[in-house]
Amino acid sequence: MKKLTVLALLTLTAVTFTACQKKGETEPATQTAQNDTTADLETDSELETGSFTVNNTDDQNSTRETPNAQGQVHSYLTGALTDVNLAYKRPIAIMLNNIIDACPQAGIARAGIVYEAPVEGGLTRLMGIFEDYTDMEKIGSVRSCRDYYVRYALEFDAIYTHFGQAVYAFDLLNSDRVNNISGLEYQEKAGKLKGYAGEDIFYRSSDRPSPHNVYISAEGIEKAIEKKGYSTELADDYTGHYKFAKDGEEVTYTDGSAQHIEPAYQINKPWFDYNTEDKLYYRSQYKKEQIDQLTDEQLAYKNVIFQYSQIENYDDNGYLNIDTKSGGNAIVFSDGTYQKGTWKKDDEWGPAKYYDASGKEIVLNQGKTWVCIVPKNYESNVVIQ
Repeated sequence: MKKLTVLALLTLTAVTFTACQKKGETEPATQTAQNDTTADLETDSELETGSFTVNNTDDQNSTRETPNAQGQVHSYLTGALTDVNLAYKRPIAIMLNNIIDACPQAGIARAGIVYEAPVEGGLTRLMGIFEDYTDMEKIGSVRSCRDYYVRYALEFDAIYTHFGQAVYAFDLLNSDRVNNISGLEYQEKAGKLKGYAGEDIFYRSSDRPSPHNVYISAEGIEKAIEKKGYSTELADDYTGHYKFAKDGEEVTYTDGSAQHIEPAYQINKPWFDYNTEDKLYYRSQYKKEQIDQLTDEQLAYKNVIFQYSQIENYDDNGYLNIDTKSGGNAIVFSDGTYQKGTWKKDDEWGPAKYYDASGKEIVLNQGKTWVCIVPKNYESNVVIQ
């Protein structure tokens, strides 16, 4: 019986690390912006039970898995069994502030995948990719867009959510390729953002100063999607991002032990420690455990990926141009072990895939994943212990 494995979903310059406000970035009194529209102080098969196989349907182009008796299929984000209505719904990719004054983030633990990448000033910004958010009242704080994050979001067919944007992201955000939810309406000298859906989509809290107090809720997300008329279903030809282990199986890697890992970011100096009891990597940064404000619990992930990328500067303001398409080296961590390999893309807009030295796609364990986009020239500074 010939089987077609369905890939389950995800969504990783040495720059001087300073936390200063840049010329041309201010907190606007109206829905207008300059380079960055918010102030940046940083920055033909059959179903086989328990496996990822494509079922025969009348549509020969369908890549949908047949639900089990409980109405579940495997999540594209985590590989775990999930209600079919949830699994085939488009995820939401939300930009999250990660400077120390904006921590802890609210709701980040609910993201099935988190991307972390450098921004100007040497800080990092996060993007949480959410599958199940329908009961969430507070997600954030939400920050501005960088063009490479839009590209990472597109690898998951996600609806991209942001409050502001760098000027280099404007054309991509307004292209037919992107469905986005924007907190601001205009980009100075560029024009109107098509993703703006009104002033009632995001809200500000009173517990933090601007610009670190912008949040969004499930209600706001759903209202924006309805206003903009975006499809909420994954594209029919979407086959996922990652290859996950089958139900009841766990993979370990052969390149060595990884009990403590550091991606070498210089400002927040994050690290992950492996817990042998629950087999998860626990995240810390800024010299302490990183928690979710809503749960007061430390963030923990089944898989961590270091994706090395070429990074250059767009301009003297420090805006970064991260190569999201050429491929490069990568390290995948899970269950206290690691596998060195490479990441590649079949086309500019497709998902990054990870391969070992023999050319086989690296299998992830079922669970949440954190992806660090690491500057190529930081590779020698990464810590694996």
